[in-house]
Amino acid sequence: MSSTSETGHVTGTEDKDYNLIWFTEQSLSNALRLEDYIQDAKRLKDSELAEFFTRAQEASRKGGEQGKALLSKRLKA
Repeated sequence: MSSTSETGHVTGTEDKDYNLIWFTEQSLSNALRLEDYIQDAKRLKDSELAEFFTRAQEASRKGGEQGKALLSKRLKA
């Protein structure tokens, strides 16, 4: 479900703010989910897949941390 015209009239939150909150939450949620995938790959002794998911998890954590920092900065303004 995507709306190109929602500017806060429906949600009460401007798209840019909602998008940043959504991105941050999804990044951190993805990092959590990837932990399960890493453990599955390790149980199956598939180090290539475990390493792949570990790199993806690191990227998700980075995105989450960057999103939190930007949110913090914007909320203080």
